[in-house]
Amino acid sequence: MLNLLGMNVRYERCLGTELFTDDGRRILDFLSGYCVHNTGHNHPAIVQALKDELDRCGPAMLQTDVPELAGELARRLCRLAGGGLNKAYFGSSGSEGVETAIKFCRAATGRTGLLYCAGGFHGLTCGALSLMSDPFWRAGFGPMIEGAEHVPFGDLEALERKLATGRFAGFVTESIQGESGILLPPKEYLASAESVCKRYGTVFVLDEVQTGMFRTGPFLAAHEYGARPDMVILAKALSGGLVPSGAVLMTDEIYEAVYSSIERAFIHTSTYSENGLAMRAGLATLDVLESECLGQRAKATGIELRRRLSEALSRFEMVKEVRGAGLFCGIEFAAPRGLGMRVSFEAFRKIHPAMFGQCVVMRMFRDRGILTQICGNNFMVLKAAPPLTVSDAQVDEFVTGVRDTVEFVHSSGGFWSEALQLVRRGIKI
Repeated sequence: MLNLLGMNVRYERCLGTELFTDDGRRILDFLSGYCVHNTGHNHPAIVQALKDELDRCGPAMLQTDVPELAGELARRLCRLAGGGLNKAYFGSSGSEGVETAIKFCRAATGRTGLLYCAGGFHGLTCGALSLMSDPFWRAGFGPMIEGAEHVPFGDLEALERKLATGRFAGFVTESIQGESGILLPPKEYLASAESVCKRYGTVFVLDEVQTGMFRTGPFLAAHEYGARPDMVILAKALSGGLVPSGAVLMTDEIYEAVYSSIERAFIHTSTYSENGLAMRAGLATLDVLESECLGQRAKATGIELRRRLSEALSRFEMVKEVRGAGLFCGIEFAAPRGLGMRVSFEAFRKIHPAMFGQCVVMRMFRDRGILTQICGNNFMVLKAAPPLTVSDAQVDEFVTGVRDTVEFVHSSGGFWSEALQLVRRGIKI
């Protein structure tokens, strides 16, 4: 795939928002490893903290101790999340966090049903796949978990109808749907969903794997909407992009429903869940995010980025909307109205619905030296999610690069002819 798109390069150094290849190119990162690098690539303070932890030769994975670093990180995460989230379970990924949430919801309620939002993305393990409606991700992997059903994102009436049946242990949703195209919920949706869940005894779970850790401005995107979930899933940016780590924050009530006795003290655990390097990385990441005020910067820079993109792209008929929160942004394209472009566009869409978006991604990378990607469940939305350390000059560079690329799409047959060549090469693979 990378060969086909001309993106199979070897990176030698990655610093901040810039990636350097072995052939001397410099690439501007506006993808952040799908929101992993909130603090930028290889932030020196986090790197140094990990070096110091290794040099300390302290306890890392004894499995029979109470690791102080995990306790300290849990305390800080729960304080930042607020809303009655007083306990933390640590894992190694967002998918593992979703699996944890599924088990804990069932333990806390005695029910088995699971409710989620159509179009969401929660990971690629079998439990997480059961909470995703797009058949692409599930095809070929056999039956998923029984009792999982979906409702439209943002539809409170549909949510209440389902929950009123009393069958559902948990309602799991992203605060902002990422892979569906950076879809923001209606203003009152999350807080109202919380109330409905409480009314029917369903655990309210927010997946903040992409949107957490100050990506959208506040520590959790849910804070902007006044929601107080029973559980929150974090991962990706939690450890500065250097050590795999994830966390599930929860209320005391849910925690105690799982770890309810000495006999069940180890009923849910993971070998690497509280390892010293991951915990130290998490603490150092929080230090950087808070000391450099990256949440405030994400909010202010995101507003300016969307304003400038809207202004620069307003004259192009294929640009439908620029939207997002903080530095979690999407540029949505639409089918062209003009006959000339529409014929080519529809032809490529029939070949594969992602063809247009991937050609834009390829052009941005090759011609402008900018790394980005289209959304996994909505191929007509281009992501703009740089590290929160992105500079004003780099925002300027991105806006100019997108504008010039979109102008090329609208003004030159070269874009469409190259897309045809891409199709021909793809058929041979």
